[in-house]
Amino acid sequence: MTKWAERERRHAAAFDVIGARYDEAFPHKEGQLAAGSWLLDRLSPGSHVLDLGCGTGLPSAAQIAAGGHRVTGVDLSAEMVRIAGLNVPEGEFRQDDLRDVTGEFDAVVAFFVLLMLPVPGIPRSLELIHRLLKPGGLFCLSMVEADLEEFPIPFLGQELLVSGLLRDELREAVESAGFEIEEENVLSYAPATTQAVPEIQLFYNCRRV
Repeated sequence: MTKWAERERRHAAAFDVIGARYDEAFPHKEGQLAAGSWLLDRLSPGSHVLDLGCGTGLPSAAQIAAGGHRVTGVDLSAEMVRIAGLNVPEGEFRQDDLRDVTGEFDAVVAFFVLLMLPVPGIPRSLELIHRLLKPGGLFCLSMVEADLEEFPIPFLGQELLVSGLLRDELREAVESAGFEIEEENVLSYAPATTQAVPEIQLFYNCRRV
């Protein structure tokens, strides 16, 4: 098994155990909801949106579906996919990896999912997302600002390996992948866990150029 495959297996197993408790740890998702509103204001009726790392489907897939759009959610965790299907029955959810996703989408949302990659995987994934979008397609990205690579953190009884970029580095990676950043928001947020300290969350609302 390759290092990449082993990391994916490890994270999928961790989120299978975490399941719906993820929403308990992050009960307030104003940043995601604001990005979703930005997206809904710009989408044509009946657009097809890809939700990468969809988790439980809340709030993003639910918000997109409620806006009258078709949403496809993918996640490495089978349990997250199951829960998302219950939370958003009008959506389409499947266990999949970004590298295996095919099709053409009007928009892509990727909230905190790229944190689970090694640092070199972040720009490569941004390039893959660019290829999945139609010309002029919309892209909403969120990350935690951090200078980390595969740093182990305890989360709800599981250990996750997380990576991050500093603000200017992330902005450069997004623009180098072929996106124009139309809106940038920065939030300070502390997850509702005993180990949590406030983190800086970066939200970029972009367009494929």
